Amino acid sequence: MDLIEKHGIELVGVAVALVAVGAAYVILSSKKPKACLDPENFREFKCVKRTQLSHNVAKFKFALPTPTSVLGLPIGQHISCRGKDSLGEDVIKPYTPTTLDTDMYPQGRMSHHFREMRVGDYMAVKGPKGRFKYQPGQVRAFGMLAGGSGITPMFQVARAILENPIDKTNVHLIYANVTVDDILLKEELEGLTSKYPNRFKVYYVLNQPPEEWNGGVGFVSKEMIEAHCPAPASDIQRD
Repeated sequence: MDLIEKHGIELVGVAVALVAVGAAYVILSSKKPKACLDPENFREFKCVKRTQLSHNVAKFKFALPTPTSVLGLPIGQHISCRGKDSLGEDVIKPYTPTTLDTDMYPQGRMSHHFREMRVGDYMAVKGPKGRFKYQPGQVRAFGMLAGGSGITPMFQVARAILENPIDKTNVHLIYANVTVDDILLKEELEGLTSKYPNRFKVYYVLNQPPEEWNGGVGFVSKEMIEAHCPAPASDIQRD
């Protein structure tokens, strides 16, 4: 489970993964495992691995309660994470799963909790939350607009659509950031583009593009949307 969050100017990134060993058992078992999330109460998940990906990005892996546990998070929904800020006060923040990816900043209160987190520590999580529901094939095409960490819910839905063999929906994404280094999940997005070239299109927009940039520049405009998203229709959804 991965989460992404962005605040302010300086970025400290955290990728959060909730995993369970024994996934084959879950798939083969005739009895559907009970979801380990609780929408009303926080439950704690143990940090089992922390990997520093760069000077300002780290990846955390959290274990599910048992080898046969499933998270139980519907597509397009999010969770709430609870931690402590630099003053020791409780802070609760929503995160949208990709699997769950999260990016954070020094200014963020929840960022402090992740910066201080070590293997063996616990994260309190509650969910699922949200009203968005997606049914495979409910539209012919999805037009998506995202900026910064707003890519998280879009990526989650896009990947679920594309990886579902019975869903033939096409996905068009416009993704805006300040610089090329701010593009989150770029490797994953490019992976979807390579794997589903006829069904997934992504158009990057930057405020401060590098030299020889062939994407969009500035803010997302009406012209960009018209050029890179499907035209409005009864079987088209834009988010």
